[in-house]
Amino acid sequence: MTAWRVEVVPELPSTSTACIARAEAGEPAGLAILALRQSAGRGSRGRSWQSPPGNLALSVLVRPGWQMAQAGFLSLFAGVAVAEALGGLGVAPQLKWPNDVLVHNEKLGGILIDAVPDGGQLAWAVIGIGLNLAYAPEIPGRLTTSLAAHGLTVAPRAMADAILPRLDAWLAASPAAIRAAWLSHGHPPGTALEVTAGGTSRRGAFAGLSEDGALLLDTPAGQETINTGDIMLSAN
Repeated sequence: MTAWRVEVVPELPSTSTACIARAEAGEPAGLAILALRQSAGRGSRGRSWQSPPGNLALSVLVRPGWQMAQAGFLSLFAGVAVAEALGGLGVAPQLKWPNDVLVHNEKLGGILIDAVPDGGQLAWAVIGIGLNLAYAPEIPGRLTTSLAAHGLTVAPRAMADAILPRLDAWLAASPAAIRAAWLSHGHPPGTALEVTAGGTSRRGAFAGLSEDGALLLDTPAGQETINTGDIMLSAN
């Protein structure tokens, strides 16, 4: 059981950047940094992430001793932990591979992974979790929502306290258990997706996850394994 050391700060440029600096300095696992406001939050693929006061900006440091081949499960187990914490509040989120948290196909939040190898093993990872609790900042090309829009008032610290025990539980789970749990919260098989990677886009249907946590996409040319890219719910 992890004894989480929660540090609450009024403002930071980025909780993940702060957590990474501590990890590089040798900080033990279990550090959790919660900022009441982020001025330069980071999203996936180099994007910015808006985190005004009232929303969740949480980053945690883990040293799970996993093989680097298991690194793809970091965003999956974190997604499951967040989904379960939200479920305890009466919210039924849906996870979109690899790192989005949706409610009624609108983005409620996301997960950012920074991982560092040590040979074939994972030396440490910082898991950044951003959730729109009070406000839903606009994201070009995306529909966004907040818990407040669904009639819920949840303070950032209360949300963090709900997520951390679930992170702890799933950190000790097997890859097979994480994969099965993610699929139970994820978009259903057959969901139309559009994948953009390397400057090209293609459409297909969600066909599950591979044994190593990659996305399986059924296309007219056959089934593809997707390890990276922008994944959007498609109208077709």
